[in-house]
Amino acid sequence: MDSQQISTDLFARAQQLIPGGVNSPVRAFRSVGGAPFFTQSANGAHLTTADGTDLIDFVCTWGPAIHGHNDPDVRAAIAKALENGTSFGTPNPYEVEMAELIVEMVPSVEKVRMCNSGTEATMSSIRLARGYTGRDKIIKFAGCFHGHVDSLLVKAGSGALTLGNPDSAGIPASFAAETIVVDYNDPEGVRAAFEQHPEQIAALIVEPYPANCGLILPDKGFLELLRSLCTEHGTVLIFDEVMTGFRLAKGGVQELVDITPDITALGKIIGGGLPVGAFGGKAEIMDYLAPLGPVYQAGTLSGNPLAMAAGIAALTKLKTDNPYPLFDTLGSTIRTALLDAAQTKGLPLQVPQVGSMFAVFFSEEPVRNYDDAIASTTSHFNKLFNYALEHGVYLPPSAYETCFICTAHNGADIERAAEILAAGIASI
Repeated sequence: MDSQQISTDLFARAQQLIPGGVNSPVRAFRSVGGAPFFTQSANGAHLTTADGTDLIDFVCTWGPAIHGHNDPDVRAAIAKALENGTSFGTPNPYEVEMAELIVEMVPSVEKVRMCNSGTEATMSSIRLARGYTGRDKIIKFAGCFHGHVDSLLVKAGSGALTLGNPDSAGIPASFAAETIVVDYNDPEGVRAAFEQHPEQIAALIVEPYPANCGLILPDKGFLELLRSLCTEHGTVLIFDEVMTGFRLAKGGVQELVDITPDITALGKIIGGGLPVGAFGGKAEIMDYLAPLGPVYQAGTLSGNPLAMAAGIAALTKLKTDNPYPLFDTLGSTIRTALLDAAQTKGLPLQVPQVGSMFAVFFSEEPVRNYDDAIASTTSHFNKLFNYALEHGVYLPPSAYETCFICTAHNGADIERAAEILAAGIASI
């Protein structure tokens, strides 16, 4: 029997009932070839497929599993909350505790509103910025993916980029017309956007470290320039830290670079693996939200007690355990192994890495923006992905995604993965 027969059968059934057989496009494995495996269970840094294969996981639920899968403390917090019910439709004590933690840990946040996904967080942030400023236009950066929001799914990254369709069908041209797309790490392009649309730009939204077309790092002074221009032009600066929040530091990128955005979008880790999102910022801006202000935003399951309990457990562990030095060590180990293997093979390779996040670009030069990312040799990545998967390491199924490390990746996991990835590069 085919070692993937159970997953093959499940995928065949799924394709009859679910568009493309998946509930999120990048899971379909279309850019790397083959059919996706189905996961039966996950513990620590490992996935067990429905076919019984064990994989060292560097996707980590696309970021939320910072403590690994099925973490005992997170699981216990969910179980305790579950004793009291699954959803109330009223305020609950967990919401208050979560808000206190976020305000304490994230430098820019004075008030916060919970929602149910990163997409809701960025969508609501944009609406709030428009309501607060009375303006319509926004600036975003090519390759930055902020969820499947109509006005933001223009030159997007992540799954849209992987499928070769950055501009989704179903978005009216009038929506896209309010979105100004600029290249990341292009100071003159940002300046020109403000000059060409004076007093019209409500918000500038950015992944401070773009992580949805691989991991891209800002040039020196670039994020500082964004803060300065937004202040000068009365534009709301939104940091989308759905990916980077709590992953790179307790306060996210804004803590590392000492820049204070006006609004921050959050998600992933604050749900401990359950669906969640949040956005917060200056009290003056946040108070424009209903019921205090005119900007409407709502959600039946916002602040769900199970998600809040899981997120509180995850954030509390980050506060008490401080895993960030360990992440730097583990991330650097993987990066060095990849670069050494590429040098031996004679392949051009870039491995941008910060703490628990890293990406793999087969490129001669550092990747500074969307165009650089899509110019990388994706066929090399696809070969590496399939070699790694065949030998027990799961990388993101796209050359345009970021890899994640968790606290459950022990020395043996990292050493084994480094050996496999190095061998994968040698096989190209």
